[in-house]
Amino acid sequence: QVQLVESGGGLVQAGGSVRLSCAASGRTFSNYGMGWFRQAPGQEREFVAAISRYGASTYYADSVKDRFTISRDNAKTTVYLQMNSLKPEDTALYYCAAKGGPTSIETMTARSYDYWGQGTQVTVSS
Repeated sequence: QVQLVESGGGLVQAGGSVRLSCAASGRTFSNYGMGWFRQAPGQEREFVAAISRYGASTYYADSVKDRFTISRDNAKTTVYLQMNSLKPEDTALYYCAAKGGPTSIETMTARSYDYWGQGTQVTVSS
């Protein structure tokens, strides 16, 4: 089993930055592609970003391209989401997830991810 724990969320002003972290259990962290999803009240869960097992490939939703950066440190078994130029519409509960299959396949589909964290709230004020 893989356990994921997100941290780093909170209140931030529009235009500001925040870095989310997701700490994973286990020494097989590099076996998994990792993704970030978000969900706002009354909205469907939305793909944000993903990164392949060793970080060679990254994927982003159009809404966050050039503002967010996903990265990972396999030695620390941690994945990060650096969020810059934040907008009020970025307000959501952010989840990290682990994907056992090839990262490039169904990258944006939540059901293709095997393990999920509890989420961390990001609120962007105007």
